[in-house]
Amino acid sequence: MTVQSGVQHVHSITMVRHGRTSYNAAGRLQGQIDIPLDEVGRWQVEQTAEALNKLYIESSRRQRKQVVIASDLGRAMATAHAFADPLNIPVHPDARVRERAFGDWEGLSLPEMKEQWPEDYKLWLEFKGGELNHGAESKEHVGRRGVEALNEWSTKSGGDTDLFVFSHGAWISQTLQTLLGMNRVYDDFANLISMRNAHWTRLIPLDGVEESLRWRMVGYNQGPAVAQTEKWENPQTSSR
Repeated sequence: MTVQSGVQHVHSITMVRHGRTSYNAAGRLQGQIDIPLDEVGRWQVEQTAEALNKLYIESSRRQRKQVVIASDLGRAMATAHAFADPLNIPVHPDARVRERAFGDWEGLSLPEMKEQWPEDYKLWLEFKGGELNHGAESKEHVGRRGVEALNEWSTKSGGDTDLFVFSHGAWISQTLQTLLGMNRVYDDFANLISMRNAHWTRLIPLDGVEESLRWRMVGYNQGPAVAQTEKWENPQTSSR
C-alpha cells in the first residue's frame, strides 16, 4: 500500500486473529462460515485483550485514540469486543476484512479434502491454486480488498490514532503479503507461517521514502505470555 507523502495516517496498525473455534480445534477449513468462538476461544481472547491493553495502550507515553474495525463474522467480532468493550471503544464491522472464501471446501477437514480431491489438494499445498477449482476466492482478490480497507481506515482515522483490525488467519497473511510486496510465489518457500488463534501482528509507518508511505512489520504471530504454555489450548491445565 502506498499513500502520498503528507497525507495523515495512523500511528500504528495491529492486526489480530480471532480466538479458537470448534472448527479450529477439529482442523476444519472455516472460510466464511460463521462459526462462533468455543469456550477456549473465549478465554483466549480475554487474555489477548488484556495483553494488547497493557502493551499498546496503558504503556503509551502519550494518550492516543484507538479505532477498532473487525470482520463482520461472529468469531472476529467477539474477539474485537473482548478488547474494545472494557475500553468503551466502538467496533466498526467491515466485510472487506472477512476471511478468504474457500467455496465448496469450507467446513471440510484436511483429510476429507485430500481424499476427495487429491490433485487439487496437492496443488493447494504447493501454492498453485488447486482450491480455485472449487470456488475459492483468489488470493489476489483477498489482498486487494484487505489493502483497500487498511488504506481507507489508516488515512481517515487521524495521525494520533492506533488502528486495531480483528480478522482471520488467511486474510491477515494475504493482506500483509500484498501490502508489503511479499506476494510472490516460490516453489519451496512460504513467506508467512499461519498465525495462531488470538495472536497479532503490528505495523508502523516508514515515512519519507520515495514520496510515499510504506509500512514496516515490527512483530508477527505475537501473543500473551500464557500462549507459550500448554494452557493456551487447555486452560484447565494446572500450572507447574
